[in-house]
Amino acid sequence: MNLKIVRMLPVLFILVFGGVKFANAQSGDVYFGLGTATDKSSGQIINTYGDGNLYSTPKMTGLFGKFGAGYMLRPTLGVGGEYSFRFAQGSYAGLNYRPKFYDFNVILMPLSNPKKVAPELQAGVGGASLSFYFPKQCGLFGCSSSTYLQSSNHFQTHLGAGLRFYVKGAFYIRPQFDVHYVRNFYQFGSNWVPEYSVAFGYTLGRQ
Repeated sequence: MNLKIVRMLPVLFILVFGGVKFANAQSGDVYFGLGTATDKSSGQIINTYGDGNLYSTPKMTGLFGKFGAGYMLRPTLGVGGEYSFRFAQGSYAGLNYRPKFYDFNVILMPLSNPKKVAPELQAGVGGASLSFYFPKQCGLFGCSSSTYLQSSNHFQTHLGAGLRFYVKGAFYIRPQFDVHYVRNFYQFGSNWVPEYSVAFGYTLGRQ
């Protein structure tokens, strides 16, 4: 499932960059951001390696990156996609893990011609993926890198709300709150995963 979103994102960027040529009334944007996604621990104690050593499951925390693109079909209505991921592997019950979220959204911009501040709403569907790795091992001859083990994939729905502040021309900063509802997210304590981020973006075709 992760490969699909990676393959689709270039298409979104082409729509953004190419679409503006054909209709000046339309616009698109690209952005990247930093933030975090959180979830509580499931509270499970796991004998991960079957050797009698017990490990507890963690909370979800850490620094996440985000990038995406949007294309406005009308001044107040558009479509887009985004992908967010934890930069570094975290510890999970004796293993390492990395969470990733991706979604395709309908975008609503309530103000049709904002000057400096533009509210933005998103709603869509996508997926969440947890990739697990054996942690690196160190010995007399140095340390090995972590080794991929497997991934757990889940369907998710997404809601987001942000506020674009245009700081110079078409460049903007957007604080945003997202919430992902991940179906059967048993590795953590809740199916609800809030995400907090600040994005830096550029609006093409901005009048």
